[in-house]
Amino acid sequence: MRGDAHGGFGKRFGETGRSKDRNRAPGRLHGGKDNYEADRVVGDQVRQVYPAIVDVARHSRAFLGRAVRLLVQEAGLRQFLDIGTGLPTANNTHEVAQSIEPACRIVYVDNDPLVLAHARALLASTPEGACAYVDCDARDPEAILAAASRTLDFTRPVGLMMLGILGSIWDDEEAYAIRDRLVAALAPGSYLVFEDGTNAINREAADAAEKTRAEGGDPYRLRDREQMTRFLTGLEVLEPGLVSVSHWRPEESRWAMPDAVNAFCAVAAKR
Repeated sequence: MRGDAHGGFGKRFGETGRSKDRNRAPGRLHGGKDNYEADRVVGDQVRQVYPAIVDVARHSRAFLGRAVRLLVQEAGLRQFLDIGTGLPTANNTHEVAQSIEPACRIVYVDNDPLVLAHARALLASTPEGACAYVDCDARDPEAILAAASRTLDFTRPVGLMMLGILGSIWDDEEAYAIRDRLVAALAPGSYLVFEDGTNAINREAADAAEKTRAEGGDPYRLRDREQMTRFLTGLEVLEPGLVSVSHWRPEESRWAMPDAVNAFCAVAAKR
């Protein structure tokens, strides 16, 4: 249910009170069809200054799938809270999870009415599991938890999916506080799946894309490794740690490890 535009750098449009059109632009870069002319213009402008953003989107989507499969198959998780989802694309969190264990329960969070309408129309749960779509702003974790508790049991482990959303919170301390409140609500045995944009790999291109977004009224905060590491405080980070999304447990291949891209990710356990 993600409009995976450019990994963390723009994966979530419209999650923090911004223009309601911004959840649709990412689908343009990820190959989605449900986008409008204004969104295509935004996506094309970003891609023009940062062509590799398409690779970031592809690797970010693959990371999501690998992380969810790991948590369902190896950690035994059956519940997921996915914050800042964007328009439905392919291999959404519930599709990956329920393909392995049909009883998985997933709550998607967004505050774009169009996104929620598309989600309810296009995404369906297995009979054994559940999918819910709640209208909440990422800046209001209390509302998110209250709404999600109607579907999820927070006394049991939950996979908290925060992919590409915290960069939309420009103020560092506010972003850390949101993460802290959500993680505090999780039971032991829960996991944080984290990914966000950086300029640490290809600074010139990422900074150009950041400038393009800011000029369009949609600023996105690119953070460095040290700043992102703080989002993992108090958790047990799984190997290989905080790495480029293209380097997080990639599928076995006869080809060399893919190049690093401008998005860091990690999966971390709450013990």
